[in-house]
Amino acid sequence: MAAFVDRVTLHATAGNGGHGCVSVRREKFKPLGGPDGGNGGNGGDITLVVDAQTTTLLSYHHLPHRTAGNGEPGRGDNRHGKNGETLRLSVPDGTVVKDADGNILADLVGEGAEYVVAHGGVGGLGNAALASPKRKAPGFALLGIPGEHADVVLELKTVADIALVGFPSAGKSSLIAALSAARPKIADYPFTTLVPNLGVVQAGQMRYTVADVPGLIPGASQGKGLGLEFLRHVERCAALVHVLDCASLETDRDPLSDLEAIENELAAYSVEPTSEQQAEDLIPLHERPRLIALNKTDLPDGTEMADMVREQLEERGYRVFDVSALAHQGLDPLKYAMGELVEESRARQVPVEASPVVTIEPKVRRKGGRPEEFTLRREERNLKPLFRIRGIKPEKWVAQTDFTNDEAVGYLADRLHRLGVEDRLFADGARPGDTVVIGDDETGVVFDWEPTISTGSEVLSGPRGSDLRMEQTSRPTRGEKRKEYEDLKAARAGVRAEMDEERRSGLWTDYDSDTQN
Repeated sequence: MAAFVDRVTLHATAGNGGHGCVSVRREKFKPLGGPDGGNGGNGGDITLVVDAQTTTLLSYHHLPHRTAGNGEPGRGDNRHGKNGETLRLSVPDGTVVKDADGNILADLVGEGAEYVVAHGGVGGLGNAALASPKRKAPGFALLGIPGEHADVVLELKTVADIALVGFPSAGKSSLIAALSAARPKIADYPFTTLVPNLGVVQAGQMRYTVADVPGLIPGASQGKGLGLEFLRHVERCAALVHVLDCASLETDRDPLSDLEAIENELAAYSVEPTSEQQAEDLIPLHERPRLIALNKTDLPDGTEMADMVREQLEERGYRVFDVSALAHQGLDPLKYAMGELVEESRARQVPVEASPVVTIEPKVRRKGGRPEEFTLRREERNLKPLFRIRGIKPEKWVAQTDFTNDEAVGYLADRLHRLGVEDRLFADGARPGDTVVIGDDETGVVFDWEPTISTGSEVLSGPRGSDLRMEQTSRPTRGEKRKEYEDLKAARAGVRAEMDEERRSGLWTDYDSDTQN
């Protein structure tokens, strides 16, 4: 028999994206075939899926590390890489997904509910996809982005309509066995039930589920014993049934004191809101509808105790039922009373409306930078200024760049320039040579900033994989550019004057003037 595990830590690593390919078509009698490198495949995701056949998280207790498939790299002849296989992990109904800090990420309720724990990396573009009228044969490709890694906590909260609560050995397991087809372990010693048991009860036309929660003791809401683990499975229940032992062998216990002790624990327990419901909409456990089942009334001592406490319980507003799980006495009235509570709870639930169709309008491309797509913060390190850039686009572009290829580095500089990074650096007082970091301290890229030279065909005419801008160590000033222009004009004027003097002296003849004469 498989063990019951209701809380595990899952280490999920999605697949990496495949690298793009650098390839040039080479075929006989077809010169200048052009680039034909294919794109890399996307990495596989890791998705949690609710499966009705899965009742425990035991498999993730034994194998907590799960990895999806990587995307294949692109190939020549425009062959794209294959996408990595998505890993779909089955979880029980009622699984809550939390991050390492305890924040709820998803509440998976219902057959087929899904949640993507880690997204796969995007595959890199090949040089065929990077070709442009100015860069006709790129000598570089984009790298694939690594897949996400997530450490999440999976908690199982039993999905049931009614929960049976009470002290150990009160007869809860015997009662659910008598009401349904469930067959939990039953013995004559405390804490026989160590895991919740579910049973389906049919009361006329009403069908609902009942959860047998392991026994509670005073101090359970503060974590005494396994109280917190047990109370977690009561959170989703619409109503509670207090199973009170009317024939307890302990002299310091009686049904009234047991009820007060359990009620105190229910009131002290804080129900955790899920991501889909607000805290103000939650009903505390001690305020939910409750019934009283006086068990073991088939015994003489049990019948006498039930007669003594029934009136006091009814004065407190409880509906009291005398039952015997062993003798199957008084079960039908209790069964139909639980069905009434379930029917009222379902009637109060707001039906879920179909999601409206959302039309996404295409965004209008704007010229210039988009400062809202990244943030720039000035810091100080070793008494020198440091500028940190954070944003989805720049960090993604850095991850896609092969820094061993000068042309790829130049392409990254062009993308950052179009995004508006350089304008922000100038506005924040950055100077050439200042340190710039794109990303965090662990995975970020550090470089000394030099203003980018605008891209043109004259600087892209070098060999593939090179960028002539990378070889320039200085940037001419405006005065130097003007002086160079004036010198060029003077040189051209001198050449024209010399040629005109040679023509007049008869060293050579102007063909156009001779034909006209």
